[in-house]
Amino acid sequence: MMTISKMKNKKSRTHIKNKKSKNLKNLQQQVDELENKWKRAMADYQNLEKRVEKEKGEFVKFYNASLIDKLLAVLDDLERAEKHIKNKGLTMAINQFKSVLKTEGVEQIKSDGEKFDPEKMDCVELAKGPKNKVVETTLKGYMLNGKVLRPAKVRVGKG
Repeated sequence: MMTISKMKNKKSRTHIKNKKSKNLKNLQQQVDELENKWKRAMADYQNLEKRVEKEKGEFVKFYNASLIDKLLAVLDDLERAEKHIKNKGLTMAINQFKSVLKTEGVEQIKSDGEKFDPEKMDCVELAKGPKNKVVETTLKGYMLNGKVLRPAKVRVGKG
């Protein structure tokens, strides 16, 4: 037969085990919660790193846009001079200049004979010709890595 003190002792041990079990469950929940927060924080940090790298790349691509725009003015002058001088060396230099610009992501906007595109072209005059078609390009336009660097200045047909 069990005495009262043994029963109290047994209840006490059971109570302590239950309390320890609850504490252990609470601690495990806290650990799980902290682990999830840590995982989310790590994912956020990795996303931030990726975004910063992407923005850095974009910044580098377009950082030189001002310099390239100034170089395009020089190219325009060289091409105008080429029309009058007809020098083989000048033509070679212009072609090399264009090649370097192309490797940097600069592309000429096709405009002659094309439908007028207000996102890539500026209309400087309406002229005789097919409606909304570019009749003449007065100043070449250029794109840098898919974005308009300098819109083409064009004469557009009024129909």
